[in-house]
Amino acid sequence: MDVDMIFRIAAVGILVAVLHQVLKNSGREEQAMMTTLTGLIIVLFMVVNLISKLFNTVKTMFQLY
Repeated sequence: MDVDMIFRIAAVGILVAVLHQVLKNSGREEQAMMTTLTGLIIVLFMVVNLISKLFNTVKTMFQLY
């Protein structure tokens, strides 16, 4: 696993946290919630790709095909 992926996830988290606070303080709590959910979905897609690669590697290693 690259360290770059950890930095990407952290960057998305920081960006979403800042946007959430800005939107919440300006009275747009619904948009803040949608921003948070969007960030969560983006990170989940990034993690799902890594988990898929992990399962393929394990299958190949133990010849489970």
